[in-house]
Amino acid sequence: MQLGLIGLGKMGGNMAERLRFGGHQVVGFDFNAEAVAKLSATGNVGVSTLEDLAKKLTGRKAIWIMVPQGKPVDDTIAKLEPLLNPGDILIDGGNSNYKDTMRRHQEVTAKGFQFVDVGTSGGVWGLKEGYSMMIGGDKEPVEYLRPIFETLAPAADKGWGHVGPGGSGHFVKMIHNGIEYGMMQAYAEGFTIMEKKAEFGLDLPQISQIWRYGSVVRSWLLDLTADALCRNPTLEGLEAFVEDSGEGRWTVMEAIDLNVSAPVITESLMRRIRSREENNFTDRMLAIMRNEFGGHAVKKD
Repeated sequence: MQLGLIGLGKMGGNMAERLRFGGHQVVGFDFNAEAVAKLSATGNVGVSTLEDLAKKLTGRKAIWIMVPQGKPVDDTIAKLEPLLNPGDILIDGGNSNYKDTMRRHQEVTAKGFQFVDVGTSGGVWGLKEGYSMMIGGDKEPVEYLRPIFETLAPAADKGWGHVGPGGSGHFVKMIHNGIEYGMMQAYAEGFTIMEKKAEFGLDLPQISQIWRYGSVVRSWLLDLTADALCRNPTLEGLEAFVEDSGEGRWTVMEAIDLNVSAPVITESLMRRIRSREENNFTDRMLAIMRNEFGGHAVKKD
């Protein structure tokens, strides 16, 4: 089966490689000429324009878009629509806001095309481990794309599924990422407590390896954490600065809209934001207030 792929970054490139291994041909486009050349060198087809991409795809076109959420997705769709035939399928595999996806699904299908949203998890490990895919859209195009999903997934019958109508795939991926925030924060706090218990001289890489087997807190995230700690047990050279993709924020806002209490996910997001503050003003305010009401010592630069 052929698949058009727009966006040949690390994840997109790995997806193309996995599809090639599975017997599918990818026609790929990226503004980065080096990424296009790399795709061609692996046996797929790299092109330099969207027009060339559309021409290379025979029969019913299926084009997977892997670009940053927001305006880049809308711009890409607008450029592709004149190149499509009725029934052709656009797939958004990025981290789009599900509300934008619902709008795009309505707009694209009204023009006679199909739109599928795929919340995709797996990151740089997807080539080896496969991708978890949460898929939204109409049943017919999802079934048409089944060979693609079965190839990209960890197994043909595992790690992917059609979860609901247009927008639902990105909604489920949003919640997935919110849960990920909370899990990461819990691991980080637990290991920090152990690191501070100096009298025991705990070996954090050893403990992370122990927990990987038989423990109720074992997970793939812990596997990755254990590997990272083995390489750098003291986290030397790392800055305490943590970005967020936006999906954690959207999860918190959705929880508020639905009157759902989500304190763990919310606090994990707040901790990420706080990690970016140099000479944290909030903490300095707390210190000076404690000094004012209780005469507690204040540390100065």
